[in-house]
Amino acid sequence: MEQENLYQNLMTEVNNTTISYKDVGKGDVPIVFLHGFPFDKSMWKGQIDRLKDSNRVIAIDLRGFGKSTDEKSPLSMDLFGDDLIAFLDKLNIEKAIICGLSMGGYIALNVIQRFPERFTALVLCDTQCIADSAEVREKRNETIEQINQEGADAFKEKFVTSVFHPDSLVYKTELVDSLRNIVFANSNEIISAGLMALAERSETCSTLEKIRVPTLIICGRQDEVTPLAQSELMHERIRGSILKVIDNAGHVSNLEQPDEFNKHLAEFVNSLNTSL
Repeated sequence: MEQENLYQNLMTEVNNTTISYKDVGKGDVPIVFLHGFPFDKSMWKGQIDRLKDSNRVIAIDLRGFGKSTDEKSPLSMDLFGDDLIAFLDKLNIEKAIICGLSMGGYIALNVIQRFPERFTALVLCDTQCIADSAEVREKRNETIEQINQEGADAFKEKFVTSVFHPDSLVYKTELVDSLRNIVFANSNEIISAGLMALAERSETCSTLEKIRVPTLIICGRQDEVTPLAQSELMHERIRGSILKVIDNAGHVSNLEQPDEFNKHLAEFVNSLNTSL
């Protein structure tokens, strides 16, 4: 029955929206996975499979993505964070380990800054603490305008190719096609709303030194979306943090090199379990 539940979409209402999630395994402190933009919770299947026998693992579709439909609300990191806390409250989860990739990492840094008491550990994957520069923000706004006029297909295709290591585009075409299908399932409205949320996010670099929970940082060596230098910056500022760099991986290191990614993640989680 537990194996069947792995592929079952659970639903709950939080903050006037429906959140879709998976919740498998057992453990006192669950690991909650937050996907990147514009993906969904299915990107964490390899990690769920690896950890579910020894931990409770939860992966959620962020508001507006996957099966958590919301085509109308203006999206923001604060709103995603508020949804997460309301979700934890709804499931009676007092504390969690939070793991976020890319935009999921932005949300993780947002909530650990605002609700530090709710998290026992932090995993930041292919992400960064900086806000958009004025130049990057302007480019996002131009992209939104282009999507409003011409649709999002050109943006989606360009984005899919940007997140992978060049070798993956050649030798892992099934993986690329799978992620492409997830990206193309998003409406023009959600792509635009997500881009706006990214453009308007606040920096969290200035609060990194306040993080007091065990922190693992993972980054693909060839990540061009959130470059390795950004992970190194966070590693320098978060006291006691661990940095793992994954070779032959771009922005989606958990998908491109799942065995190595899962090894680092499992070792980190096991160290937490041992220290409890």
